[in-house]
Amino acid sequence: MAREFKRTDRVADQIQRDLAVLIQREIKDPRLGMVTISHAKVSKDLGYADVYVTVMPFGDQEEAEAIKASLKVLNSAAGFLRSELARGIKLRIMPQLRFHFDESVERGRRLHSLIESAYQQEKTRPQNDSDSEE
Repeated sequence: MAREFKRTDRVADQIQRDLAVLIQREIKDPRLGMVTISHAKVSKDLGYADVYVTVMPFGDQEEAEAIKASLKVLNSAAGFLRSELARGIKLRIMPQLRFHFDESVERGRRLHSLIESAYQQEKTRPQNDSDSEE
């Protein structure tokens, strides 16, 4: 019988929570936008953790450039963040951190706006369209 939560899932959840705090408190790079960790996925052998983030651009920064700059900052700070995580999470091996932009949030936003605009178009269409086809 499979357990409810796998160990890798528990480790991923802990990494996600601890990283959110660490990034907020320890990374003072001005290129880093407002970063949210959407989820983390740890490999079965705990060799690496893929950390998915969303980035909120600040000021007059383009979203694509904010994402690129933030990922660069996070990936270059990965060693430091990994060693800080190792202090709080007692594991024999702390996974290597790999940061990625989470496109699912943006995809969801895009789908929502498409659905919303289709709904608005449908609402503003004259009601007697279906009657004229008979």
